[in-house]
Amino acid sequence: MNEKKKVHLVLGSGGARGFAHMGVIDVLEEHGYEIISVTGCSMGAVVGGIYAAGFHEAYKNWALELTKSKVFSLLDFTLGKHGFVKGERIFEVLSQFIDVPKIQDFKIPFTAVAADMHTKKEVWFQEGDLYRALRASIAIPGIFTPVIDGEHVLVDGGVLNPLPLNVVKKQEGEMVIAVDLNGDSPFFVAPEKNNTEDSVLLKGIKDWLALNWLSPVSEDLTTLASTKSLTDILFYSYEMTQDKVTEMMIEKYRPDVLIEIPKSISSIFEFDRAKELIEFGREACLKAIGQKK
Repeated sequence: MNEKKKVHLVLGSGGARGFAHMGVIDVLEEHGYEIISVTGCSMGAVVGGIYAAGFHEAYKNWALELTKSKVFSLLDFTLGKHGFVKGERIFEVLSQFIDVPKIQDFKIPFTAVAADMHTKKEVWFQEGDLYRALRASIAIPGIFTPVIDGEHVLVDGGVLNPLPLNVVKKQEGEMVIAVDLNGDSPFFVAPEKNNTEDSVLLKGIKDWLALNWLSPVSEDLTTLASTKSLTDILFYSYEMTQDKVTEMMIEKYRPDVLIEIPKSISSIFEFDRAKELIEFGREACLKAIGQKK
């Protein structure tokens, strides 16, 4: 009998597209890969951490039942000056049916990556409370309020490292599989049905932002940018930075298998599309490991 292929799995940031990570994990397990460590950033940390804790199926089943209204109800809006979503309600709900041990007690070693705005360095959570680590790792600046710990201000690890390949310490006979949720796709494109038009959820978030935080974009702009909201521009600017950092990380710490999920399949808030995003992850993984074989 062939020995299982030992895999260090690295899961990148990308909001709702992170549900594609679930499909990747399912395929790897079905095809005889043994995941011996998981490293994640932002949504990659959420999916990866819950998997490493042993609650992958429970989390997936919960995600598959999400609707637009359920997702919107999980966004605990705030008028605080550091962000417009506290991001705590989601973990309160998850903790009601996923009672995870401390990170250091996981059967699969796990690392969640956040960024410290005080030290300007990465923070690696490899022990302690999982939900606190995840809350820090998902704190996209300007959207989710940061986690403040004394003088340390912790935000989304994607600020410094959206695909944390540098965390992995690969040994002989092991391989690294990385999932990048920010694959190339054009920004200024004509909308297509079902995948690029704003969901009701995203429209509600943008309306809330416009009402409480952001001034409308000037109507006299003549460039293609005038077809996008200010919120779009802010999100896309953040993603451009992530793209460049990811490119450099892949070049320096090249994984054995790279699975790319394009940005165009989902906006960062479309968590109500779990079924199709999981399936997209499955297909992308099958393609990637097929090419590798």
